[in-house]
Amino acid sequence: MTNESIFSGLKVVDLASFIAGPSAAVILSDFGADVIKVEPPSGDTWRMAHRFPPQPQAKDPYQWHLANRNKRGLTLDLKSPGARPVLERLVRWADVLIVNTPHPARKRLSLEYEDLVVLNPRLIYADLTGFGEKGPDADLPGFDITAYWARSGLLSMTRDAGAPPTWPVAGSGDNATAMGLYAAIVTALYRRERTGKGSHVTTSLLAQGVWSASVSIQAALSGASFFGLHDRAHPTNAALNVYRSSDDTWFVLIVTPDKLAAVAKAIGRTDLLTDPRFTDPASLMQNMPQLALILDELFSSQPMSHWYEVFSGVHVTFGAVRGPTEVIADPQLTLNDIVVPLEGAGGAVSSTISSPIHMHGISKTPAKRAPHLGEHTDEVLRDLGFSAAEIESLHASGTAPRSSVAKH
Repeated sequence: MTNESIFSGLKVVDLASFIAGPSAAVILSDFGADVIKVEPPSGDTWRMAHRFPPQPQAKDPYQWHLANRNKRGLTLDLKSPGARPVLERLVRWADVLIVNTPHPARKRLSLEYEDLVVLNPRLIYADLTGFGEKGPDADLPGFDITAYWARSGLLSMTRDAGAPPTWPVAGSGDNATAMGLYAAIVTALYRRERTGKGSHVTTSLLAQGVWSASVSIQAALSGASFFGLHDRAHPTNAALNVYRSSDDTWFVLIVTPDKLAAVAKAIGRTDLLTDPRFTDPASLMQNMPQLALILDELFSSQPMSHWYEVFSGVHVTFGAVRGPTEVIADPQLTLNDIVVPLEGAGGAVSSTISSPIHMHGISKTPAKRAPHLGEHTDEVLRDLGFSAAEIESLHASGTAPRSSVAKH
């Protein structure tokens, strides 16, 4: 492995809050970019999320490190008149600027693309919104549960028949959106390499949610007929269903038509292949609940370890349903650098989740803890060319408060 950093020398200003925008910046940092995290004096609210139900409760700010590792921290009150010179120098310094401030507030702060591109025509302005830039809801605030999950249709489909919509996993839509925003940034950087021109790139939680739900949304666009919501006791296809082993492990089973005979033999039920209830397509559809019941009884007779061997032996697709504390014990995570060591966070936060992109032969930047609030304010201001007297004035006015290591 070489220590070559793909984005060595790339300068990124992360003006975004919460998860999606900052996580896109994390991916850039994983490959060597210099990322400055800009926060208001009160800090990004995501710093405190480990204390807010229904987030898993912890003493240490595990979410903060996940979304902001490898960054330098700068506090800046963008509402202060004295902030403009700092912002302008940041923009001139930057290759990439990431922002998710709602557009009405951006206009008030003169943070729109048109306000900043005059300062740096090569700037990649990465714009993240909840619902897109146009339309009646363009200015609405959006979180992943509202814009990515609910509005896209995903939340209506990820439930069983008869069940109300549930609360999705925190950050799941945000992190998917971060990948989309990262891709937009890298696309713009490639264009800049070819043309020398900067770009205004954008995505939204809604667009990313619709993309994730695109098979079903494309079906709706095409006038397809939909089956009802999944009902494991009355499945549309018993070969694509969720079952439970004798040790109370749920697992997803996907048996494609080419694997039916092999699976029937492996589970000792070749009789199902000639059972008149299941041989004719019409009768199979009518008797699908009976087939599901037969498989239910069969799979509940042996532990998951047994079915792991059976399904692996015939190379059929399956997956045991794991909880978070089981997932972290999976050797696949460390062997494939999905989970990596995290330096300096302290407490119980000794490892983190790497971004899901790897380049063979290229080492990622070793993960280091996220910054304390304003930890690098003086350092960044010096890098931007501010004198000691100017930095002191920015501190005194409250425009760029001094670092407070206690707040993290």
